[in-house]
Amino acid sequence: MVRMCLIQPAPVGVTETFIASHIARLSGVVGVICLGGPEPTLNGRSLIKGSLFSRGLRHARRRLLGESWEFAVYRGIARGLKSLRADVALAEYGTTGVMVWKPCVQQGVPLVVHFHGYDASKNEVIQRLAIPYQQMFEHAAAVIGVSAAMCEQLIRLGCPQSKLIYSPYGVDIDQFTGRGAARSEAKFVAVGRFVEKKAPYLTIVAFAKVAKHRQDASLVFIGDGPLLPMCKDLAGALGVDSRIRFLGSQAHDVVAREMADSCAFVQHSITASSGDSEGTPLAVLEAAASGLPVVATRHAGIMDVVVHERTGFLVDERDVVGMAKYMGAVLDCPMLAREMGAAGRLRVEDRFTMGGSISRLESILAAAAGGRPFASLGMS
Repeated sequence: MVRMCLIQPAPVGVTETFIASHIARLSGVVGVICLGGPEPTLNGRSLIKGSLFSRGLRHARRRLLGESWEFAVYRGIARGLKSLRADVALAEYGTTGVMVWKPCVQQGVPLVVHFHGYDASKNEVIQRLAIPYQQMFEHAAAVIGVSAAMCEQLIRLGCPQSKLIYSPYGVDIDQFTGRGAARSEAKFVAVGRFVEKKAPYLTIVAFAKVAKHRQDASLVFIGDGPLLPMCKDLAGALGVDSRIRFLGSQAHDVVAREMADSCAFVQHSITASSGDSEGTPLAVLEAAASGLPVVATRHAGIMDVVVHERTGFLVDERDVVGMAKYMGAVLDCPMLAREMGAAGRLRVEDRFTMGGSISRLESILAAAAGGRPFASLGMS
């Protein structure tokens, strides 16, 4: 068995279900290094030696050699990799890869860097890490992008095409009924954080246009975030607050139930003013797995999942008129919605299953550990 060390930037958050899936489902994970907090940890225990002698030695190195705290962190990560006898390391996010490539080189552990979204798009991150990314790309065994658009961006950032692998997320299709859009209820569902790149306020504007013509239409939002209060105010100002339910963050079974009771999934993702953009939104995959047509934007990995006019409808970013038109089309033609939902479910079953995603990632990590070319996997 290949001994895998997973390295994450912080404890797994509610929205980072893909990292939780990697920890739980990758068969060879022997330890998890977390860089968040005051000190790096391995399986919850600090990697920075805390004895009086060790603290004194670090103080002396800072005074005499000018070593920063960063060096102590690097040594701690190297110590963790050595103790695990890791064959390969998986860094979640490019920003994590920047912090760990040196200890990996020191310990002779091949590094696979998994980009997810903001780390390949946010202007501040790209500017600050332009040179560190180049160094990391040089020393990494492989770099993973979760969408075709992200892979193109990583090449622009300097990643060698020979090291770049397209590996999208997957969902557990057994958790979703695949029978969405079969109900007569005119309810749309949206799932995601209330942040700029999700643009929930634009979804509300589009829904308000639909609501003028369909008195039975309703919208359910699942998620939380800094823009939630503003979105509630906007719904009130547009006179649709009685027809929109804001459920906040919810457990996975609630998400699945709401999708099963809806006629379509809606999400108006955009490139934020900071440059931040999506990877491949898991909620879009989950909606398709639920048999729902998806009405969304031509943005990042959404275009990999949704086939326009076959599994849903795509509009340009900020085209709320177009979004409202397609939302109306879903309501006006239930048969079309059912056909699109069924086609979306089949597409997920074919290309975006959790089992397929994990198997592909395990193959990538095993090839990196063994120094084998990724072309043999058909994924280079």
